[in-house]
Amino acid sequence: MMNCKNLIALAALAALAGCSGSATTKPDKPPASTSSKGGGYYLDDGPGDNPPENLDRIPDAVPRYEPPQSRFNRPYTALGKTYTPMTQYQPYKVRGLASWYGKRYHGRKTSTGEIYDMYAMTAAHTILPIPSYARVTSLVNGKSVVVRVNDRGPFHDDRVIDLSYAAAYRLGIVASGSGMVEVEAIDARQAQPQKSAEPETPVQPATSAASAATGVYVQAGAFRSRDNAEQLLDKLRQSGLTGNAAAENWYNDDVYRVRLGPYSSRDEAERAAAAIRDALGISTLVIINR
Repeated sequence: MMNCKNLIALAALAALAGCSGSATTKPDKPPASTSSKGGGYYLDDGPGDNPPENLDRIPDAVPRYEPPQSRFNRPYTALGKTYTPMTQYQPYKVRGLASWYGKRYHGRKTSTGEIYDMYAMTAAHTILPIPSYARVTSLVNGKSVVVRVNDRGPFHDDRVIDLSYAAAYRLGIVASGSGMVEVEAIDARQAQPQKSAEPETPVQPATSAASAATGVYVQAGAFRSRDNAEQLLDKLRQSGLTGNAAAENWYNDDVYRVRLGPYSSRDEAERAAAAIRDALGISTLVIINR
């Protein structure tokens, strides 16, 4: 049964969502202690049941200038403490404890309204601008990742950042649930690629209504290459694995994602995901857009 402390915490977060005009889906709880089976993470959370095989090779987020959105960077209060987010890039370098969040929030909305993908290189921070980028470096093993900040949290004084599962995996802190890191903001304005002097024909990204529409979807793959995404899409169609669901390739956050749906229920989507895994031997994800 939920105790009084948890009720207060959830009420505070609900108030935050209402004041900021953004969605807050992650009740902030201390990480669960590491068990004999390994793993430490938010209570009632954990790794995905069918993680991609290439977790070690998931690329860093690529910094690109995105103007901070004022509606996501207003002062707010959570768990009795007031935070004033940065409204533009400022030098920021802090050391502290990083934790991570996973399958409980996978497919749900972040504070920006974007869909949280535990296998993308993202993070939650209390005051860094949304959206923005940061380099997170483990103080234990020296490993480093670049993440895109698109969520708020963690709301505990002993932690400085909440990482996606993929980012935590790359840093080697999945099993322990947390780890000491250094978080440094990246000036994305300095990371913009130089434009070629020769005229270029812009490439139109693949898009679909599935990127924004509500419903239950199956993600069959995510690629940096549009050609690879199209090849998988063709294979799904030729193998008769799309069924009656719409099969589309859409572009989001520099990644081409192959999705099928929407399905009438999560059970139907789970059956479709299992059929794809069995037939093609690839990892699949069931994602719920709310």
